Amino acid sequence: MRSTATLTIAALFCALPLGGAHAQAVTDTPSADAPASDTQRPPRAPVSRPRDQSPSALIGDTQNTPPPGLIGDWQQIRTRLGARGIGLTARYTSESAYNPAGGDRQLFRETGQFDAGALLDLDKLAGLKGGAFQATITWRRGRNLTADAGIDALQQVQEVYGRGQTVRVTQLWYEQRIGDRVELKLGRTNPGEDFEGFSCHFQNLSFCGAQPGNLVGDYWQNWPISQWGARVRVDLGENLRVQTAVYEINPRNLDNDFFIGHFHGATGVLIPVEFGWSRATGHVASYKLGGWIATADGADVFLDTNRRPIAITGLSPLQRSSRYGVYLAVQQQLSGTSKDGKSVRGLSVFANVTQADRATSVTDNQVAIGLFYKGLVPAVPGDVLGLGFARTNVNGRAVAADRRTPGAPVRSAEYAAEIYYAIHPADWLELRPNLQLIHQPGGIAAEKDVAVLGLKAAITL
Repeated sequence: MRSTATLTIAALFCALPLGGAHAQAVTDTPSADAPASDTQRPPRAPVSRPRDQSPSALIGDTQNTPPPGLIGDWQQIRTRLGARGIGLTARYTSESAYNPAGGDRQLFRETGQFDAGALLDLDKLAGLKGGAFQATITWRRGRNLTADAGIDALQQVQEVYGRGQTVRVTQLWYEQRIGDRVELKLGRTNPGEDFEGFSCHFQNLSFCGAQPGNLVGDYWQNWPISQWGARVRVDLGENLRVQTAVYEINPRNLDNDFFIGHFHGATGVLIPVEFGWSRATGHVASYKLGGWIATADGADVFLDTNRRPIAITGLSPLQRSSRYGVYLAVQQQLSGTSKDGKSVRGLSVFANVTQADRATSVTDNQVAIGLFYKGLVPAVPGDVLGLGFARTNVNGRAVAADRRTPGAPVRSAEYAAEIYYAIHPADWLELRPNLQLIHQPGGIAAEKDVAVLGLKAAITL
């Protein structure tokens, strides 16, 4: 990895006049833990955004502002820029995986992501109270065990892989606080930053990011893809909020090359709505209920243009004029202590449930549940135990098409489990060894169960 050259380019990018954090998130994903130290981040007007209740340290999250890093204060560069309203971040996250069981062959694969960002406090820079600007670039590299070892799971065993191993503009947005209750956001962003957000502390994709992106990723596109979008959030008081947004659906956003943003090629818009309640004291909690509608056409998974089974006629699929879904996301601390709206020690649980429309979604629902326990071993500062179970379902209409296709395997559901234990040998380094088990990979009962030994490591620069 050409880290020196990459950091130089990132520093130049962040110093440009235009901008110089979830992904999950996200460098600023709403579901991520607050930074271990806020000194690297310029102060901003308070917002209604809930904290993530999972107690894992932020350094291992690929989509959030990290704590102080390996290079420290960069010869006081960070401190001086922060005093002027410019917060800089840089980090590399690596995910390694080996499958001792399952797949076509046993292989070792490593993949990773480098991201660099700048968050500007426009109150300090331009006297614009409550204003902020975020710019983030990402670079993904490496190989994918899921494909290379013939595991062919519905959900990848290395969540950081994918969406093109290339450099992207992942964030380029402006956010403005209006009074005490309203917040607006405009620019290059993605729905997973603000809606149904969940941390990426696990390595299996079943437990990472906004769940709709795991099911209908052709139009709900999570980190590192960015889309033109606008979001409004309103604080209703008593820890209750409501938000909605409009995001452009444009297949060109998936182009595997570098670009700032496309202005042609849109096929529709994605409109999510979410109601949320959170508690930031005592045993902290976050509850989110939402849904979405997409106006871009989607291919029917079973019927052709004449409304007959595609598997029989072989004709083009029927095009549906809209797509939709609903979700519920819960995080609740059950024991221990909290500080500044996040869990510090003890047991927390989570549950994420998403249902997409059955007309166009091959995988139409996903359920993920699990727990985090922080402070399991008192002698190990910052340790976290994570355990998760997930079921990803193949749409019954797609299964009906399987039964009508000669020689095709009949799918049902894929089951995944992961356990990890995070340790912090240094403030700038997190090591998160994990074990994954996948039953019925690809949703196919005849496929061998898969075991994956993994290591998620993050270095904050």
